[in-house]
Amino acid sequence: MKLLKNLSGGLQAAAAALCLVAFAPSAQAADQPIKIGFSMALSGGLAANGKAALVAMQMWADGVNAKGGLLHRKVELKYYDDKSSPSEVPGIYTKLLDVDKVDLIVSPYGTNLIAPAMTVAVRRKYTMMSLFGVGVNDKFRYDRYFQIMPLGVHSADAIPQGFFDAAKTLSPKPQSIAIVGADAEFGKATSDAARKMAKAMGLKIVYDRAYPPATIDFAPVVRAIQATKPDLIFVASYPTDSVGLIRSINETGLTARLVGGGAVGPQFASIKTQLGPMLNNLLGYETYVPSDKMKFPGIEDFVKQYQAKASSGGVDPLGYYVPPFVYAAMQIVGQGVEKAGSLDQGAIAKAIHANTFNTIVGPIKFAANGEWDKPRMLMVQYRGIAGNGLDQFRDPSHYVILSPKEFKSGDAQTPYPSK
Repeated sequence: MKLLKNLSGGLQAAAAALCLVAFAPSAQAADQPIKIGFSMALSGGLAANGKAALVAMQMWADGVNAKGGLLHRKVELKYYDDKSSPSEVPGIYTKLLDVDKVDLIVSPYGTNLIAPAMTVAVRRKYTMMSLFGVGVNDKFRYDRYFQIMPLGVHSADAIPQGFFDAAKTLSPKPQSIAIVGADAEFGKATSDAARKMAKAMGLKIVYDRAYPPATIDFAPVVRAIQATKPDLIFVASYPTDSVGLIRSINETGLTARLVGGGAVGPQFASIKTQLGPMLNNLLGYETYVPSDKMKFPGIEDFVKQYQAKASSGGVDPLGYYVPPFVYAAMQIVGQGVEKAGSLDQGAIAKAIHANTFNTIVGPIKFAANGEWDKPRMLMVQYRGIAGNGLDQFRDPSHYVILSPKEFKSGDAQTPYPSK
């Protein structure tokens, strides 16, 4: 009996010891920060947006930590410069997961860099909050992918849709169109959608070419377009390309009834001030402009705080395009973790799919493919721009919202360049 008693006591002690060991990692983990890893374009062609995105992410992390963190743990951002180069991305995300042991990942900025990050996320079964990607999940069909740009279920259609909706309001009806874009992920996806819409509208496509991403001289491209005399010119370009194309159009004297639509770049303060009056009557997509119709709870405070930080940080001083949505993306990541109650990737993805999230850019609900369930991309026409001063771009009158209808502030004017 004594032997059995001693054996029983020994087993109880061993069980207690095992419990302590089992709970020790959890206790230790609670003292460690939740690490969120990503690559970001801090140099190269996308650096203007990458740096602005990073400011917004740091603002979110600081705010969350001031309130006690996520799951009662502080948040730490772990990131590397991808140099705006897609080839850098897979190695960075592999390092983040294998070496840095991050708990969560967020995508790089922009379609061309998100796609290679997705290959790692899918293989490792990580939930991915994506920052400004167009059509990325169309080929992956990954159920743990979410995208913050307000494109809607058919993400590649959202930007050209606004352009063609504006074209349909013109009288007389336009007859022809030129489509030009970069031979890269964004340019291809957006140009494909534009081509489909042009055919549905009965337009004759008189020019349809993609240029190499390394193109510097756009004069030959513009002269080739000019020779076709199109009524409309749809552009699907990246920032440096957009500047080159818009300058060449103005220098060549090419005139069309509507120009623009999918040019990435005019959304950035640096390019707005660089192009100045060349933007007048150009159609461009925006995500947010300082309109009375877009005063979502928290957005004005965020913009004010962001602009104060940007004034000394060498980043986009306006912060209308990327920062509010990147901040909203991080709000969703945080709320998703809290709703899941853990860092389990499947549970987080399930929580994000199941809920509507209140953010500084309004309520967001995701569709099955990870895009917004309803599109809300703005198509604007820039007007009344004089000189190259920055402050004029804080004035909502320079952004005439053509669509969507709930934010509309005017109708399209022709031609471009403005007369």
